[in-house]
Formats: sequence, structure tokens, C-alpha cells
Amino acid sequence: MLVHGESTRNMPPNEYLGNMLLLIVGGNDTTRNSISGGVLALNRFPDEYQKLRNDPRLVPNMVAEIIRWQSPVAHMCRTAMEDTEIRGRKIARHDKVCMWYVSGNRDEDVFPEGDAFRIDRDNARQHMAFGFGIHRCVGNRLGEMQLRTIWEEIMKRFSRIEVVGEPEYLRSSFIRGITELPVRLHER
Repeated sequence: MLVHGESTRNMPPNEYLGNMLLLIVGGNDTTRNSISGGVLALNRFPDEYQKLRNDPRLVPNMVAEIIRWQSPVAHMCRTAMEDTEIRGRKIARHDKVCMWYVSGNRDEDVFPEGDAFRIDRDNARQHMAFGFGIHRCVGNRLGEMQLRTIWEEIMKRFSRIEVVGEPEYLRSSFIRGITELPVRLHER
């Protein structure tokens, strides 16, 4: 699609590479880290895990809450296209702006008890983990579907996934990743 698309076929090599890297990260790292983050969240919030076991129909909303709570992409940078002001802070045209999704997805004004993991949170889909507007992740629905499918299958096959050791995290300021998460699967 990039090679043949009218607006992308003549991209400079560095932009093409940048887009390819974003697609690789978006199609693999974020989904994988959201799965691991969901397992970790359910273990850190056992009452939520019990809610899920009692009502697996909560999976779709839980997926949005996993994405909000885990926020697999920590931040994204943009360039202001015009002078503006946000909450009393002036941003000049061409200023670089860093949007910390992790912070926005824990904003207490939007998500009461933002650090808590609540699989039945009413506004879980209002998270900013996929970006916004023209910069919204093109794979957002695919990512949600992948997470929904894996959790539906996990719930059919296992009574519980138990975290049996401390997670090890990716050393990155960009991807909030878990490199190791020791678990024990409990069959139904």
C-alpha cells in the first residue's frame, strides 16, 4: 500500500523506513505488551480477575481498559502547526510537543482512580493510547480484535493465569514493554 499509494509512493527512504518501523511496532510489540500487561493487571487486581471469571462478557470492555492501563506506546512527539495555548501554557508554531499517553490515560479528571485497573470502567474506550484525529493508529481495530480474541480463548481454556515472578521490563522510553513475565497456567 505504501509503494502504490498516491500520497506515499514517492516518500523519501527515511520516511518509508519510519513508516515500516511504526507498522512493525504497532503490529507486534504493542499487542504483545498489551497481552502481558493484561495478565499482570489481572494478577495485581484480583477482584477484577474474579469479575472476569464471573462474567466473560466483560472481555471487550476489559480490552479497552488493558490498553488504557498498559498504554503500550508511552509517548509520541508532534510539531505545533500554529500558536496555541493549553491550560495556560503557550505553545508556539513549530514547537515540538511530546504527548505522554501514559499520563493522559491515568488523568484523574478523565479516569477516576486512574492507576487502578477496572475491567468494567464506563469510559475505558476514551483512552488516548491509539492517538487521536489524523494521527490515530490505523491498526487500532485490529489490535482490539486481537486482544479480544486472545482473552476470549484464554477464558475458555484456563481458569487462571497466575503470575509467579516479577516482570522484567524493556529498557525504553518509547515502548512500555514487558520482556519476561513468568506465569503458571491453570486449566479448567
